[in-house]
Amino acid sequence: MTKTIREKRRMKVGFIGLGNVGGKLSGSLLRNGVDLTVHDLNPELVAEFVAKGANAAEGPAQLMRDCDAVITCLPSPAASDAVMQEMLPEVGPGKIWMEMSTTDEAEVKRLGALVIEQGGAAVDCPVSGGCHRAATGNISIFAGCDRETFERILPFLTTMGRRILHTGDLGSASVLKVLTNYLATANLITCAEALVTAKAAGMDLGTTYEAIKISSGTSFVHETESQVILNGSRDISFTMDLVKKDIGLFQEVADRAGVPLEMNPVMIEIFEDGIARYGERELSPNIIKRLEEATGLDIQAPGFPPEMLDDEPEEPGYEVVPQNRTARQA
Repeated sequence: MTKTIREKRRMKVGFIGLGNVGGKLSGSLLRNGVDLTVHDLNPELVAEFVAKGANAAEGPAQLMRDCDAVITCLPSPAASDAVMQEMLPEVGPGKIWMEMSTTDEAEVKRLGALVIEQGGAAVDCPVSGGCHRAATGNISIFAGCDRETFERILPFLTTMGRRILHTGDLGSASVLKVLTNYLATANLITCAEALVTAKAAGMDLGTTYEAIKISSGTSFVHETESQVILNGSRDISFTMDLVKKDIGLFQEVADRAGVPLEMNPVMIEIFEDGIARYGERELSPNIIKRLEEATGLDIQAPGFPPEMLDDEPEEPGYEVVPQNRTARQA
């Protein structure tokens, strides 16, 4: 048995937030033999994990007290702050806080500083690649922290994800996460415009999908979200309010850096309009409904799935080393 596997099995991990993404990430830990204790405001979600072999905690303070590392995967920076205030009295040397929520760089640095002041370690480690890959342990994970901490938590990261990138200091992963979500949102909006325009121009939508897929115009978003758009389910387990939050966080990063963005403010307006029309919990690919209603067109085609499933087998994760660095410098 390797040192990495022994360490993974010896350390106790706490997980707070068993929702759409958190439930899948923590499921990968449990499925792969990690000593897991969970907490969520929804007792039914906790009960499901206990039935599968996890332990249940009374609250965040107990998790931090009893576990070596505590992972948070929550819907907002405010939720993470509230949980941290409960955990903080139990933080001490050897404790690790891993923030897997999509959050603000400045906020994760603020909360992380509180952990570090008490002798603990802090990591921001958001995920990217879609809920279907989170379910199979094949999602990508960014991790911002010192190298020593990164190597300590790498066994857990490679259990939850396939490709692990050490992004630099605390906060760096959160910057890159909202940057990638900004790009994904831009892709979603342009895919919607392309599909509606194709339909209006008399193109077959199945053929259109394949043309984009094999061309320079393809993207991860097209190859996944365009399929559920064409199916009509529009279900990628992500909602408009979350898109608005993410591109709003990206706007804050750009504003702090003095970058005069042009596209992102327009994208924010588009999703604000979508939320006003359809509600904040509307599935995000339904942003295409704005154009469907404007044109009177129905953008659906037979032969596409109602949801995305990861067809890659679950495999051990690994560290991705940027091509301009050696592994020793990473």
